[in-house]
Amino acid sequence: MRKIIVGQFVSLDGVMEAPEKWTFPYQNDEVMAVLGENMFRSDAMLLGRKTYEAFAASFSSQTGGIADYLNATHKYVASNTLKSADWNNSSLVSGDVVGELAKIKQGEGKDIVVNGSRTLVQALIAHDLVDEYSLLVFPVVLGQGIRLFEAGANATLKLVASKPISTGVVHLKYEPAR
Repeated sequence: MRKIIVGQFVSLDGVMEAPEKWTFPYQNDEVMAVLGENMFRSDAMLLGRKTYEAFAASFSSQTGGIADYLNATHKYVASNTLKSADWNNSSLVSGDVVGELAKIKQGEGKDIVVNGSRTLVQALIAHDLVDEYSLLVFPVVLGQGIRLFEAGANATLKLVASKPISTGVVHLKYEPAR
C-alpha cells in the first residue's frame, strides 16, 4: 500500500501560508536534501487546485533542477472545479475525492507526496488518510496566517525522526498514532 506523505514548511506557530515570504533566509543544502528525500521516496504528487495551478504556471515551461522532477512526476489533482489537468503527467481526481484518494493509496507504486494544498491536506487529515507528516519547522513566529492544523483539529502523532539543520530549521517526521 502506498503512503500519503504531507510535506510542509511551517513556522514555529504552525503557519504554512506563503512560505516564499519567510523561508529563504533559512534555505540551504540540508533543507534541499530533505525535499529530495521526499521526492525520491515518491513517484507521484497530490495537489489541490490552487497549488496545481501555481506549480503548473511556474514550472511547466522550465527545465533543470526541481522543474525536471515536477514535470516528469505523476500529479494527482484533487478538484471539483477544474475541468481538466493539462500539465504533463497530471490526472484529475474529482467527485468523491476522498474515496478516490483512498483507492489510489491501495494501488501499486511508491509513496505520494503532498506539498502546499492546505484545503486538500485538511480533508486528508479529517479522513485519516495521512500516513506521515514530513515537516520542516522554520525558526520564525508569524503570528497570523493559514495554519497546517485548523482550530479544532484533533490528531495524535508519534515522532519517528527529528533532525536539526544548521540554519535553525528542524526536520520532524510524524506518523499518526493509530
